[in-house]
Amino acid sequence: MSRPTLTGERVVLTPMSWDHLEDLCALDADPEVMRFLGPPRSRADVMALMPGRLSPSDDALDLGFWVGHETDRFLGWWCLSLEGPDLAEIGWRLHPHAWGRGLATEGALLLIDHGFATVGLHRIIAETMAVNLPSRGVMRKVGMTHARTDQRTWDHPLPGSEQGEVVYELDRETWASR
Repeated sequence: MSRPTLTGERVVLTPMSWDHLEDLCALDADPEVMRFLGPPRSRADVMALMPGRLSPSDDALDLGFWVGHETDRFLGWWCLSLEGPDLAEIGWRLHPHAWGRGLATEGALLLIDHGFATVGLHRIIAETMAVNLPSRGVMRKVGMTHARTDQRTWDHPLPGSEQGEVVYELDRETWASR
């Protein structure tokens, strides 16, 4: 298997490649994009992450990282990463011009459908800082429910980290019944 291109009404997700490096560097260099993730990343930081994002073992499982475009405009990335038997974590990171337009939700739904219908996953989870209300909203819109809030210790805590990390989940049966 290899990751397919996934097409929605406005969002087209294509497998991430080195061709997307410039857009990914600009995305991770934006302090607003990284507000709930940590300090902005340098080009060298993003380049160091790329081999993991382009993992052949993920590709063989039909999982991994995709970049999203609306027409020809770069939106950001989405990922579906194996976390255990029949379990994957979904994530996304979008450029500010894509915020508040339902594009994160559309891309996440494409990956959720792919994960359950094609890959055969039984459960998909997502996590973020409790204070990241926009991402939590996307999680709810795609049908995920709050599973727990974890208190974690960080070397360099971000503002709001004292409220914890939230984990949301969606199982195959719930997805199939919608």
